[in-house]
Amino acid sequence: MKNYYVLFFCLAITLHNIEEALWLPKWSQLEFAFQKPVTPNEFHFAVLILTALAYLVTFLYVNFSELRVIKWAFIGLLGSMIFNAIFPHLILTIFMKTYAPGLATALLLNIPINSIILYKLHKSDFVSLKEIVISTVIIGLILIAMIPILFRTGDLLLRY
Repeated sequence: MKNYYVLFFCLAITLHNIEEALWLPKWSQLEFAFQKPVTPNEFHFAVLILTALAYLVTFLYVNFSELRVIKWAFIGLLGSMIFNAIFPHLILTIFMKTYAPGLATALLLNIPINSIILYKLHKSDFVSLKEIVISTVIIGLILIAMIPILFRTGDLLLRY
C-alpha cells in the first residue's frame, strides 16, 4: 500500500521531538517525582535515536507495507504518539500546572496527523481496529522500555 501521505508522520514526530529537545531537559529539572531529571546530552541522544527509528520504520512501511511486522510497527508508532500526547504531555501539564514541553506539537500535529493516517488505513480495510490497539500497546511498551536505556546509553557515550 503506497500511501505517501504517511510521510506526514515523519514531519509531525520531527517537530514534536525538536520541541522536546529544546525545552524538556530544563523542564525535567523541576521538582517532580514522575521521572528523574535528564541532561541535555541524555535527552538529545535518546530523541535522535527515536526519531531515526521512526524514519526507518516509515521508510520500511512505504516500501514493504505488505509485511505484517512492518505494518504493525508503523501502526503502533502512530498510535503510541497519539497516546503520548495525552499521557504524559497533557496529563502532566494539568497535574503540574506548568506547560510540559511537546504538548503543543502533540496536540496540533501528532494527534490530527496520526489519527487521519490511521483512519485512512482502517477505512481502506488495510488495518483493523484490533490491529491498531494491539500494535499501539506493544510498540508503546517497547518505547517506554527503550527510553531509560537510551538515556543511560547517551549519558555513557557522551560522557566518555
